[in-house]
Amino acid sequence: MSLKVERGRTLARSQALQILFQAEALDKPVDEVLAGDYLLSSNKPLQPYAEELARGCYAHLDEIDDALHEVSDNWSLYRMPSADRNLLRIAVYEMRLAGENAPAEDAIVINEAVEIAKAYGTDESSRFVNGVLGRISRDPSLFAPVADDADQAVDEGLDG
Repeated sequence: MSLKVERGRTLARSQALQILFQAEALDKPVDEVLAGDYLLSSNKPLQPYAEELARGCYAHLDEIDDALHEVSDNWSLYRMPSADRNLLRIAVYEMRLAGENAPAEDAIVINEAVEIAKAYGTDESSRFVNGVLGRISRDPSLFAPVADDADQAVDEGLDG
């Protein structure tokens, strides 16, 4: 593993990737993996932000996967290498769903994901991850709040 993934939030993202990878490989919920004997490639304790990312991704998995499907032309999610797929999930969660703990700019998340892809992915992973996340970043319609029926009825009443 590259030294670049051994510190701070980069380490947390790397650990979250490993947790999600194990959950998928074992076909277990993230909570079960975290409660059991999970393995981390570093000898460092699990970072709180890593746990937050892993749990958040798992909680929003369908929503994240739908967005990835939208921007991944000609690529089924399950044709992607598992490391790439789970790294993309973490980055999308962090860019669009993490709330107040998220970095201020998509570019930070994308850069971090590209660096982690270089450490864990194939030779093509970093370019692929960069391209997919760039599309997510540029598409404001993904993860746009959808008004529920009550909100829509109030809005229509105000217009009339």
